[in-house]
Order: sequence, then structure tokens, then C-alpha cells
Amino acid sequence: MTQQASPLGDLTSRSREVFRLIVESYLASGEPVGSRTLSRSLSEGVSAATIRNTMQDLELLGLLNAPHTSAGRIPTQLGLRLFVDGIMEFDAVPLPDRAELDRSIDGNESDLTGAIERAGAMLSGLTRGASLVTAPKLEAPIKHLEFVSLSAERALVVLVTADGQVENRLMTPPPGMTPSAMRQAANFLNAVLEGHTLSEARSIVSREITKNRAELDTLSQNLIESGLAVWSDDMGKGSRLVVRGRANLLEDSASSADLDRIRQLFDDLEQKRDLEQLLSLTEGSAGVRIFIGSENKLFSLSGSALVVSPYMNAERKIVGAVGVIGPTRLNYARIVPIVDYTAQLMGRLVNSRSH
Repeated sequence: MTQQASPLGDLTSRSREVFRLIVESYLASGEPVGSRTLSRSLSEGVSAATIRNTMQDLELLGLLNAPHTSAGRIPTQLGLRLFVDGIMEFDAVPLPDRAELDRSIDGNESDLTGAIERAGAMLSGLTRGASLVTAPKLEAPIKHLEFVSLSAERALVVLVTADGQVENRLMTPPPGMTPSAMRQAANFLNAVLEGHTLSEARSIVSREITKNRAELDTLSQNLIESGLAVWSDDMGKGSRLVVRGRANLLEDSASSADLDRIRQLFDDLEQKRDLEQLLSLTEGSAGVRIFIGSENKLFSLSGSALVVSPYMNAERKIVGAVGVIGPTRLNYARIVPIVDYTAQLMGRLVNSRSH
């Protein structure tokens, strides 16, 4: 994502320092930065008039702009990109944060779904943004499937894969469902699906139902078809999105324009269930990627930033992603290492279940 010819290379040491101070102040406060504030922070004594001239030069380069009638400046999208790529120094993940992440994710090998939920909650808490975590693709062969009756109108479909993943889906069983029909349906599915992946299930089951129609009663057939239907989205896309911490996005959004952008982002988050798009953002890179403003094609909100990293299985294949989304003035120096570390833990967790 770096630029071919960076304007940073043409900056004097003073211009570079002014630019750095403006961006760091903006990321911390969200407010425009004026020449008087800068004159108190510069390492060398420089007049406010000289600083204003420097700010104008940076504006001409497209690195800064002046919002409304403010005398101060804020970084442009290009300015933020160049700062992140060329100036910013990333913090190490603090030891207490590492310990919290380790406890929430690394030690829960038997509870992958819970670990994903905890990873999302921990990420949003540590970064004060909204976290995005995708569940690993269900590519492992099916080991076992069963139906659990909860009431006359609700049942649970439980799927266990050969690598130990357990996924649950709620469904509405066909009217008049009996315990014997549930057992027959589960026995049939386990007999024909064991050793096959979820993406292969529909064609296999359709073929086997036709072949064994005389042996299956109508209720069992209906339950099999209803049970498979609840997995239809996963068969096509293979991922689930867990979003946590939406409320964090509202904390610093005082203006109506900010609130409108946040509402739009909420709508986008609700609609983005096709996580192949999120995973595609991580292609070609094993590490963290940062998308600022209009670089972020996944969400329509141009005023957002996304920090995202893939996590991989033992074969080094991308199976999921971890990310944080928020306003463009995210604390990148802190968030990028946390996202990277969380992705490493998720990869370690997935790998531990395949042995």
C-alpha cells in the first residue's frame, strides 16, 4: 500500500517534525492543530509565522487540510497513509494485554466458538474500537451431526468436525417431529456424511435421500432437508463474522455528521455476512494490513479505517481474519501490534485442534 514516490522524501527536517506533531496530536485528540500549539512542541524555537508557512507547504503537498474555517490543520487520507507507512513507530503489546489475550484465547482448545467470542470482546476492549473476528472455515471432514430438541418449535443442529470444531445452529423442525424421527435423521446423516466436508454435504445427501427414500419416513426426510438448510450460507461462504464493541465507535462522535457516519458503518457491519470480502483484503500478505478511508473497499463509509490480519492453519492457508474498525484517527501504533498478536493466537488455536 506504500506510494511509489513519497512526498516525505522531499520534506525538510522541520517540515517532517511539524507534520509528525500534527498527525500525532490529531490521532490523540481528533482536533485541528494550530501554529501556536506547534510552536510550544517543536524541538527548535520557530515563530508561529514560520510554522504557518510550513503548514501551507504541507497542505500544497496534499498531506494536510484545514477543516471549515479553522486555522488549524488535520492530516488528509494521504497524510495518514504516509505517516503510518513512513514515520510511525509501532508499540510493543504491553505484557498485561498479552496476558489477557493469552488467557482468553490460547487456553480454550475445546471451545473454539467461545474463544472467537472472547477474542472479539478482548480486542474491542483493548483497542476501544469495534472488533471483527471471522470463525475458521469449516473445511475439515464431518465427524458427527445430531439434532437436539429444545421445544416443539425449536431444535439445535450440532456439527462436530474431525479437527474438533463444534458448531451449533438453531432451526425450526417440521411439525409433528418425534424423537425417533430425529434419531433416524441423525443416523442417516452420520452414515452418509462422515469423512466428507460441509461443502460436499448437500449433493451427497440429495443423492442418498433419493436412493434410500423408501427407508426414510417423511418426517425424517423433512428434518434432514431442514437441518441442511441452516448450513446453506456456510456451505457457500464458509465463514462467520463476530462483531463486538460497536458502542465504542459512538464515544468520540459528538457531531451529527460523525453520528451519521457511524450509523452507516453499523448498517455495513450488519450486512457484511459474506466474509470472503474481508478475507480477500488479507490476500498476498501474511501480516497486518491497514486500510484508511477510501482505501477500505469493504465498507461504504469513507471516514473509517480498518486494521486487519489473517490467521492460518497448519498448512499456512488463510482460514480466518481478525480486525479492528473505527474512525481514521485510530491509535494505529497501539492497535496494529494487538491485532497481529491476536491473529497469531487464533492461528495457534486452530493449529492445536488439527493434531
